[in-house]
Amino acid sequence: MVVPLATGASWSLLDVGYLLGGILFLYLGAELLVNSASKLAIEFGINPATVGVTIVAFATTAPELFVSLLGSVGISDNIGLGNILGSNIANIGLVLGASALVQPMSVDRAVLVKHGPFMFAAAALLVVLGLDGSLSALDGGLLLVLLAAFTGYLLYNSRQGDEVAVTEDVEVDQSGSTTLRDVVVLLGAGACLLAGSMGLLEGSTNLLRAYGFSDLFIGLTVIAFGTSLPELATSVVSSFRGEAEFSIGNVVGSNIYNVLAVIGILALVNPLAVETDVRSFHFPVLIGFTVGALALMAANRRVGRGTGLVLLASYAGFVYALFP
Repeated sequence: MVVPLATGASWSLLDVGYLLGGILFLYLGAELLVNSASKLAIEFGINPATVGVTIVAFATTAPELFVSLLGSVGISDNIGLGNILGSNIANIGLVLGASALVQPMSVDRAVLVKHGPFMFAAAALLVVLGLDGSLSALDGGLLLVLLAAFTGYLLYNSRQGDEVAVTEDVEVDQSGSTTLRDVVVLLGAGACLLAGSMGLLEGSTNLLRAYGFSDLFIGLTVIAFGTSLPELATSVVSSFRGEAEFSIGNVVGSNIYNVLAVIGILALVNPLAVETDVRSFHFPVLIGFTVGALALMAANRRVGRGTGLVLLASYAGFVYALFP
């Protein structure tokens, strides 16, 4: 439940604290979840490549899932749907653009051929399913079926040795012993994600509602930025280290899981209403960013600083267009 914003600077400062604290806990929770879940999975005998393309990829989507689920059920459909639309657009415009600005990146053909079509298919399917003004439980089930197909596809490729293993930041206990510490860290990660989601929702809705902004605007901007921070930090650091494949793969994979997993679960648990503005403006923008990013990567086989500036400028233009 969102606490009404009281008059006075103290309440505003408290909401700022909720907002910043929520973003911090979401980032911390995502980092802990990736590392602890990966260690436990490998210690239980799961192939490292399989962990990299399933558990790690899904873990980076955990902030969107927690925030969207809590927001949609407890506040408004627009919070959950706006968060995913805004996060996917931010992943392309902000995350990919900032990463390219740090270091121009070559595009691995395998990412485009194997994962690019799934990113487009996920976005296109979301638009088609939402054109009737709602995302029903049946629609959510269809998205989850496609998620299962995508995950099976990844598992098949990982067995062929084509996928990249877990990131270098994940240190695994080679002794193979499952430690209590990893379990505790995993539980702590879940607690951080829950606390971060509540803080981000509490602070952002109180602050922006007080100034007359809609729940959809809040989900598309502040909440989407907050839940995209793990992807932003991971991709920028990977780009700085010269690991372009991971930066680009992180964006593509996150966008796929955001739609198929998060929207799929949301619609299944709590069918979503899709407003006219979403269908007439936000859906086309999502498709435009998706197709534009894939086309740029396919045409140039690299994402240079010039392309990065274009992506960042496009994202800034999108945010500006959202203001009433």
